[in-house]
Amino acid sequence: MKDWRNIIHGNLIPKENYCDQPYVVVTPDGNWVCVMTTGKGEEGERDQHIVATVSKDQGRTWSPLIDIEPPGPPEASWVTPFLAPSGRIYAFYTYNAANIERVAARYEWAAKRVDTLGEFVFKYSDDGGFTWSDERYTIPVREFRIDQDNPYRGEVRFFWSVCKPIVHKGSLYIGLAKVGSFGDGFMESSEGAFVRSDNLLIESDPSLLRWETLPDGDVGLRAPESAVADEHNLVSMHDGSLYCTYRTTEGHNCHAYSRDDGRTWTPPAHAVYTPGGRKIKHPRAANFVRKFGNGKYILWFHNHGKNWASEMTPEKMSEPYELRNPVWLAGGVERNGFIHWSQPELMLYADDPATRISYPDFIEDQGKYFITETQKTIARVHEIDSKLLEGMWSQAERRIVETKGLALELSEGECAAGAAAACPKIPDLRAGGGFTLEVRLLLDSLSQGQIIADCRGSDGIGIVLYTTDAGTVQLELNDGRTRSSWDCDPGLLTVGVEHHITAIVDGGAKIISFVVDGELCDGGTYRQFGFGRFNPYMRSLNGSSAIRIAANLQGAVKALRFYDRYLTVTEAVGNYQAAQMAD
Repeated sequence: MKDWRNIIHGNLIPKENYCDQPYVVVTPDGNWVCVMTTGKGEEGERDQHIVATVSKDQGRTWSPLIDIEPPGPPEASWVTPFLAPSGRIYAFYTYNAANIERVAARYEWAAKRVDTLGEFVFKYSDDGGFTWSDERYTIPVREFRIDQDNPYRGEVRFFWSVCKPIVHKGSLYIGLAKVGSFGDGFMESSEGAFVRSDNLLIESDPSLLRWETLPDGDVGLRAPESAVADEHNLVSMHDGSLYCTYRTTEGHNCHAYSRDDGRTWTPPAHAVYTPGGRKIKHPRAANFVRKFGNGKYILWFHNHGKNWASEMTPEKMSEPYELRNPVWLAGGVERNGFIHWSQPELMLYADDPATRISYPDFIEDQGKYFITETQKTIARVHEIDSKLLEGMWSQAERRIVETKGLALELSEGECAAGAAAACPKIPDLRAGGGFTLEVRLLLDSLSQGQIIADCRGSDGIGIVLYTTDAGTVQLELNDGRTRSSWDCDPGLLTVGVEHHITAIVDGGAKIISFVVDGELCDGGTYRQFGFGRFNPYMRSLNGSSAIRIAANLQGAVKALRFYDRYLTVTEAVGNYQAAQMAD
């Protein structure tokens, strides 16, 4: 069966070669207008420019590319669209207006990149994206200290934007990243700013638009511990606040709240799932927040990270940009002036782990949800299962046991030491099948080698769940030729405390993940990843006809469930919360 999460099943969006930021607005007549940065070469080459394409069938087919700006030089890059109430479409972008050919930089390759400097400008379309104004209009962006300290003392501005414009209290807001210097990691230092127009929604003469730069003062939104803070994007909250998220090289994205319409912001801080809660992990990649028509939020991120800032060298400068596959989403709901994020779900993946999936847009049209994304030379649009989104938005209230795919359920009395039951058939992981093994477990010792559940045959083929020397629980898969294994995060299990452990084996994405006591493992401070990949060529795991329970366990298995499919994280959380309510 086709797995819609696999990006190969999306609909292609036309481009030249390089393509980035495929962002869409839905016009009053129902057409989709997608704008993007493209070029015949690679990212940053001098022919880079911005285009539009129109779809009349929700992204299944597209018009030929329409130049908003012709191929460079000069470069036109990083376009983001906005649909005004009048139906006019604005395209905001970075323009190398002075046609600068080289820039002061630490490395020769960086000196040749002149696509992240110049003026912040816009053009507009009054016919649904088919033609664009001849004239471009410059947005005055106020100088900050980071501009004054750049090699040109602010005479040349370094910046770009990935922020799809939003409306907040009748004004238009666009986030952008000011850059201080080019070197290690290309943008060597950066911070966030915003431009605001209080009359774009009502003024038809582009020359009469008013603009101001926020926040107040001459310092933007920065990272807590290092020099890189970029790709700021934001949403307007129900209580009148603004929420902003942005990327760093510290292994976490950052977030900030403004209670005064962007003039001041909370101090730099790593994003957390809930106020005072666990930090969200993320590399130096697109980290986007959106608000849907139902008032709920979505956060796009990659759910792994480490502090690269302390070890940035020329040899390692690309590392924070890598590993953008798979994509995870968290669902957000607003409570008491803060956004509370759900445990995340794996949303999109590619078969090649090295594929980089990034720079999405989120489209809501006729009751359906879509995501665009790019791998830099391929752009696609995907319809997303609304049930997955709705599940995350209601995850905190879910307290029911999932029954779909439940192939085996054993109560405490059926899980006594040495007990056995018929082992369900394990689906073919190569064909995209999956399974989930869930236990309620009380350990008297964290010593290694304790068998919790074992479906292996005499030849070792099968699966086994056991304790490790790291004080964790590990799932091992063995097809007689290869073994793959992954464990939960260290530090989560405590002797004498009952734990709810769910091991999820996703045969589509070829990933093993653990949910322990209602939280998806993310590696914590112990490791970069909380999820692990298994051998994609794994053959049959059907070993023993019996599943043996607690063969040498120091403790007790209180309950066991086996599903012949991978559970969503929301379903695993719901099972945990149902058990908590029952207790």
